Amino acid sequence: MTFSSSSHFVTSFLIELIISCYIFSSTSAARDLAQKTNNEFMKASCSATTYPKLCLTSLSRHSSAIQTIPKLMANTALSMTLASAKSTSTMMLKLSQSHGMKPREVGAMSDCIKELSDLVDAIQSAALMDETTCSDGFGGNGMNGNLKTVVRGRVVNIAQLTNNALALINRYALVHG
Repeated sequence: MTFSSSSHFVTSFLIELIISCYIFSSTSAARDLAQKTNNEFMKASCSATTYPKLCLTSLSRHSSAIQTIPKLMANTALSMTLASAKSTSTMMLKLSQSHGMKPREVGAMSDCIKELSDLVDAIQSAALMDETTCSDGFGGNGMNGNLKTVVRGRVVNIAQLTNNALALINRYALVHG
């Protein structure tokens, strides 16, 4: 191999290397820009909800799938609300079957499970549960404080997720109606 052909080979190799680096950095920059755009879209959308912090924390892990598509965001929010309601209902059913609960706690838990079951049905038609109906049975003294705290926290979370999902759906409907 002569100096000229060796030099040509090195030059060609360096040009290909530079082009490859440019393409890689451009792709990486485009990916970073898309993620930034997705996050900005999510922040703007969630700021229009009643519980923006919960909206962001619950939906942010789905930002790459949602991208900047309002319909996907609304559907994802509704799906997450439904999943949360189902898991809370399952947890409460297990809690209600534990021994040592007072009759009033069993009754309140049963009412709450029924309310959550109704919510799961209603979510599919985009209805909002009144969390106070479920929580009322746990009011007053004589109730297990930890049980009240767990149930109330989960039910309030579902109500807030539902509220956010409906806000995103309404926003989508207004823009794309």
